[in-house]
Amino acid sequence: MASHVKPDIILYDLACTKSVSFSPVVWRIRLMLNYKNIPYKTIFLEFPDIEPTLKELGLVPVETSSGSKYTVPAIQHVPTNTYIMDSLPIAQFLESTYPDPPVPLTSELGREIETKARGVLGKAIYSSVMPREIRILSPRSQEYFRRTREASLGHRLEDLLDGDKEDQVWDGVSEVLGAVGDLIRTHNADGPFVLGARPSYTDFFIAGSFQSTRVVDEGVFQRITKYPGYREVYEACLPYMEKNN
Repeated sequence: MASHVKPDIILYDLACTKSVSFSPVVWRIRLMLNYKNIPYKTIFLEFPDIEPTLKELGLVPVETSSGSKYTVPAIQHVPTNTYIMDSLPIAQFLESTYPDPPVPLTSELGREIETKARGVLGKAIYSSVMPREIRILSPRSQEYFRRTREASLGHRLEDLLDGDKEDQVWDGVSEVLGAVGDLIRTHNADGPFVLGARPSYTDFFIAGSFQSTRVVDEGVFQRITKYPGYREVYEACLPYMEKNN
């Protein structure tokens, strides 16, 4: 049955041909919205439509190491007509505006996990997910994705999967992936989440990355979650993934 509750949040997400959310950074916010039971609706944007759409809304591009850019997630808070872009500022806004149930946005353990995971998981996902991501994009987004990513890479996306290059990357990060998994399980006696019984933003960071990977390619998802700790967090977050479009 369709919901008739007026949304508090309009969530701008990245479109794919599977008609579900797949961006890892958007999933962090979607998990938070679902966990807090905040009513929202989604507007999916194709890659080439992100900048013109968000610029028209009056948003200011975020600064990155490669320059300023428009990005999802972005939200409109309907009651105050407030627009915010990028996952961390959105998470901070949601936590201050909807504090119950609470989602700790940071912790010493969470920062360590996120920093190390970005390094090793980022490298593995870069090699395995990015060249496969193009397969779930529309023709317009495929053209944009290939043109921009290959300009940065200096070679074809498919070259990342040539021969045993992909296996070499995974072999190179295997030990550190295991060590990060041990960190994730620090409080496993108290519950399945990083801090124990209740989720934090770090859990949504982990689960969102894995759900994104799973939408793109089940085989890569299975490869990542074979390490102890990762699947436990992912499965604990499954109730907050039911609304995915």
